Amino acid sequence: MWAASCLASCCAACACEACRSVAGGISRRSARIAYCGLFALSLIVSWILREVAAPLLEKIPWINHFHQTPDREWFQTDAVLRVSFGNFLFFTILAIIMIGVKNQNDVRDSLHHGGWMTKITVWCIVVVLMFFLPNGLIAFYETISKFGAGLFLLVQVVLLLDFVHEWNDRWVSKDERFWYAALFVASLICYALTFSFAGLLFHWFTPSGHDCSLNTFFIVMTLILVFTFAIVALHPKVNGSLLPASIISLYCTYLCYSALSSEPRDYECNSLHHSKAVSTGTLVLGLMTTVLSVVYSAVRAGSSTALLSPPSSPRAGSDKPLLSFDKLEQQEEQKKEKARPVTYSYSFFHLIFSLASMYSAMLLTGWTSSVGESGKLVDVGWSSVWVRAVTGWVTAALYIWSLVAPILFPDREFNL
Repeated sequence: MWAASCLASCCAACACEACRSVAGGISRRSARIAYCGLFALSLIVSWILREVAAPLLEKIPWINHFHQTPDREWFQTDAVLRVSFGNFLFFTILAIIMIGVKNQNDVRDSLHHGGWMTKITVWCIVVVLMFFLPNGLIAFYETISKFGAGLFLLVQVVLLLDFVHEWNDRWVSKDERFWYAALFVASLICYALTFSFAGLLFHWFTPSGHDCSLNTFFIVMTLILVFTFAIVALHPKVNGSLLPASIISLYCTYLCYSALSSEPRDYECNSLHHSKAVSTGTLVLGLMTTVLSVVYSAVRAGSSTALLSPPSSPRAGSDKPLLSFDKLEQQEEQKKEKARPVTYSYSFFHLIFSLASMYSAMLLTGWTSSVGESGKLVDVGWSSVWVRAVTGWVTAALYIWSLVAPILFPDREFNL
């Protein structure tokens, strides 16, 4: 028991010491990056505890009160969930505190951008306290995390749709032959990558001599969606374009690959696992990709004027970079008596990190506490397979809806 408490305290102390030197230098223009760094730190702590904390958690009486000691993987999952729960509570509290912040004269604006040593200390304390909670509460958090993680995936899809439509509109608005040619070339490249990727999926996940009808279904369904995107986007009545259709096609193909690669090691149709392609380096690369995806989604969602931006935020700000450091610094220097509106929703920004905490926990635990052999890997198991597959279908449905909704409801304005 004392060993586990010491381990948790040491992790918290190391986290605080690592951030102490940079906390004082964080200004308004780098606050969002600092929150991303804190989130990334929580993932590192989760990963470390997942690998080393199981023997210590087995000795804590309020965690190990079973008649028969569970497998080691159960304690690995429990460590990840407890760190994730602490991270979730930290960002959720900040999201609640920041509700209604509309201008920079609000005292909570200073709390959002400053007080970093206090916030880091609070974060460490909250994470440590999670290891004193009973198993029942952690089990309940695991249940709701599945829904929170699904909601985060939905936000990712909405952000992607918003991004591709914005990209297409910007190039079309230039109304020049060069940019039309660029649209065509970019679309052609995306489609070439999509069909090449689909060919590799057939090679990797439908090996000869095995009944791989489920994998074949996933791949063929993805290809059907790819052709459907192009047909709907090019329909005369639809205000569509090939660039968004090609990008969404490539993304759905990637989701299909992600689903199939999440199949268990012993599944005969997953030749990647049989060929030892899933190595430690591959897992680390996958985790890094996940971190970048989560951080990007959190920053873009918190900054986007299309998703719950403050009422006082000007729409024109959507044409500016997400991290317009020069503009933020200029606003800080010119700030006088007049209240300046905040450039993004602080509350929604922290809410996205709360959902991302749940999503990351699901990735590290395979979306279930009964991980078994899959518990040694990241995002592996049948739960992960179906989550990825359904995410691809939801992406397809939302994209098609974004094209046909203006036709079905011409009197309404649709913004992602």
